[in-house]
Amino acid sequence: MSTHLPASPARRPTRRLPLAQIEGLPIILVFLVLVGLFIVTAPQVFLHWPIYLSFLTTVPPMLVLAIGLTLVVAAGEIDLSFPSTLAFSGFLFSVCESSLGNPWLGVIAALAGGALIGLVNGLLVACIGVPSIIVTIGTQFFWAGTASILSGGQSNALQELDGSVVYTVFAGNLFGFLPMQSLWALGLAVFMWFILNRHRFGEHILFIGDSRHVARVAGINVMRETVKLFVLMGVLGGFAAVLLTLENLNYFSTQGQGYLLPALAGVFIGGTSVFGGTATIVGTFFGTFIIGMLEAGIVATGIAGFWVQAIEGVVFVAAVTLHLLMESPGKLKQLRALAGLGGRP
Repeated sequence: MSTHLPASPARRPTRRLPLAQIEGLPIILVFLVLVGLFIVTAPQVFLHWPIYLSFLTTVPPMLVLAIGLTLVVAAGEIDLSFPSTLAFSGFLFSVCESSLGNPWLGVIAALAGGALIGLVNGLLVACIGVPSIIVTIGTQFFWAGTASILSGGQSNALQELDGSVVYTVFAGNLFGFLPMQSLWALGLAVFMWFILNRHRFGEHILFIGDSRHVARVAGINVMRETVKLFVLMGVLGGFAAVLLTLENLNYFSTQGQGYLLPALAGVFIGGTSVFGGTATIVGTFFGTFIIGMLEAGIVATGIAGFWVQAIEGVVFVAAVTLHLLMESPGKLKQLRALAGLGGRP
């Protein structure tokens, strides 16, 4: 069967605002506005480099996860198991270092552990047909519990890795100030942008997310591509575990907790459709940095910490709304009509 992919009938050309042709523009604008607000309201923090270098250290693990999630969501699936991947793969890395004295073997083990989790998810979703949300909720509990059992719920200090080659490569500072985590995350974002927009695998992902039936008619092996997608997500989760463990120079069996909602938020406010078929790596990149800097920015302005979640919710809704308005001028006309500014819905 020919592998030439016909245009999907599910996609219709829509007229966009001129600026909407720029990928990720709505979320880039939100990002710039937020940075500007923080500079004005907290100049003592946001006019100096340390806060930005801090973001370049702490955000990359979450960005790596969000990039993988972007591809999964683009295919019309979801993965809620990646926090347990951080815990399980981080455990494998720490054990290889503390018991075998080989951190490079630990890196391989972490990636392999993530691939195993992704393979289990992919087989259950693609071959058996269990909905991905059900599968990944179950595997999230299973692998998180496994990590806790194997580690005894104890942390594992890895201070001996400070200054080592593996630490320098993954968590050191280039030229003495630029965190290596940020370079790995940026390189991965660029690579995945090309995969999504210029490679057959990315094309297959978008077709599957748009319409599985059309994808099958076009000759795409939906089952195989879905398994590959979940394995890729698992590997990225394992890599994020390496970055996080080396950043802390410590392993915690609970180190994946707290990443689920922020990573998902970074994907969705970036403009990736929750229904699949549409995705943007650029949007995810800036969306994740917005999520990563919000709490520090809000606290730096002097606002009480208990306002953080409420403000994050406002930013989330505002970013998604702006994206929809720029993508669909018709919605903007409807909004103007409702506001009594003329125009017809």
